[in-house]
Amino acid sequence: FFIHSFVSPTRSFSLLLTERNPSTMATTMTSSSSSAAANKPAKFVVRNADAVDLAKSNHPIATGVGFFDHMIDQFNSHAQVGVGATVVLLRRRSSEEAAAAAKEAESEEADLSDKNRLSEPPEDQSELMSEMGRALGTKFAALIDAEAMQPSSSAAEGDGAVLLRSSRFCCPLDEALVECVLSVPAPSGSSSSASASASGAGELIEFTLPPYGIYPSPRGRTRIGRMCTSSLRKFFEELASSSGLIVSLKKVRGDNGHHVVESAFKAFSRALRNLLDGTDTGGGGSGSGNGDAAGGGPSFESVWGVESPSHSAGLELSRSAELSRSTRETSISVKLRLDGGGGCCADAAGGGISIETGVGPLDDFFATLAKEAGIGLNVECGGDTWVDDHHTSEDVAIAVGQCLNKALGTKAGLNRMWCAAGKSGDAEVEVTMDLSNRPCLTHDLSLSSNAGGEEYVVGPSSSSSSPPEAPSSSSSSPLSVEMFEHVLDSLVSQGQMTVHAVQRKEGSSVFETAMATAVAFGRALRMCAAVDVRRAGKTASSKGTLSV
Repeated sequence: FFIHSFVSPTRSFSLLLTERNPSTMATTMTSSSSSAAANKPAKFVVRNADAVDLAKSNHPIATGVGFFDHMIDQFNSHAQVGVGATVVLLRRRSSEEAAAAAKEAESEEADLSDKNRLSEPPEDQSELMSEMGRALGTKFAALIDAEAMQPSSSAAEGDGAVLLRSSRFCCPLDEALVECVLSVPAPSGSSSSASASASGAGELIEFTLPPYGIYPSPRGRTRIGRMCTSSLRKFFEELASSSGLIVSLKKVRGDNGHHVVESAFKAFSRALRNLLDGTDTGGGGSGSGNGDAAGGGPSFESVWGVESPSHSAGLELSRSAELSRSTRETSISVKLRLDGGGGCCADAAGGGISIETGVGPLDDFFATLAKEAGIGLNVECGGDTWVDDHHTSEDVAIAVGQCLNKALGTKAGLNRMWCAAGKSGDAEVEVTMDLSNRPCLTHDLSLSSNAGGEEYVVGPSSSSSSPPEAPSSSSSSPLSVEMFEHVLDSLVSQGQMTVHAVQRKEGSSVFETAMATAVAFGRALRMCAAVDVRRAGKTASSKGTLSV
């Protein structure tokens, strides 16, 4: 049975807000649950369900489906909510045995050594995941005190219904990218302190994860490990209903089924962390982030701002790196200061920005990126620009990426993931970044198919998309469009990061697209590199480390 069955699958989001009646819904849910329970005894029960904010649970995760365990563990690593739960089988053969089995389960210790002990028969996994979603959702609801929340600046209003707060997060996992939006509806007509679930308005309003990959196409994967992918929706439906959250999970892209599912759980976990913190990404979209900054939300400055413990911890680390390299094609010097930079002085050691590569648009790109990232960056390059822009552009991007990776160190204790938007002219780009040590760049920027048919990245001071007929060693060389893409790829590869760039609006020129990308990239980097003091130097990963 499903306690949220009163929700019409065709109801629109706006209708949900205007028709919501918490007292009626609560009654309907209880009646529906009681009726279903009377007709069909449960096969599974979840014991020792736990969700502890910013602490570890004393209970293990033992759902009986190995891959599902791994996904639930993402709440520990990325939401920083200590989760534990054990699923116990109550009914093995017939409904007549349910009462006896339930009594035995109280005194029995389940054999948890078989991580996939409950994966068969596969048709039972929907009920198992529903029970897990209901148990964890109830625990999450206790963490989300809607009465104590102040509406964010983007809170939605309509006919008395208010969304107190929304949190949006996109998680990049190699080629996969999933967006999660969590919204807290305000309790209606309640004068006493209550959890978000008191409103009874939790609902999964969007779920576009299937198909799970393209192998085989168009069906995708039906099982990942021993977990049935068709049952995942039941988990998130019950999680939303029991937590009182309005949930949207949208696959932006992804060809690998494992990556799509893992990206979804990580995106939900990160969105939940931001929701509890009162922060949000600056990626725009349907969330409440500030599209003109690295992030937003009522508590953003206290958690991540210049007066926050995070900022102070970064300054104490004083992370920096230098690199010099010379070949027959280029001679490059890079100095990078990760903390306390972004100023206008020329010395990177003092936090300033100075870029002189001999390729004008390349200078603009890295200067903009550094400013938005708040880093000090000094780049000097003498290259064979009389040949073309290839060697200089590639080598500078490689050197900056290597310097950045060196300054970041092991990445232990860092925030690690973020998404942010950037604008320049008509262009708007969102960059989602993960300091993963697994280099991967995926984008849909209008480069090869740009509207103007441009071959070169031309800044506002240039009058033509054509390069100088005979550039001298002292003139500023143009940057070809194909080399701009190569710059992004080299920077991401040598920086050991996963990056997704999503073009929201095409610029009137490739230069606008490039600068919007630089803004978004810098803002995302600023937040990924931020120290999360609550992690106490531990790596934000269920593996405990970031493999190279």
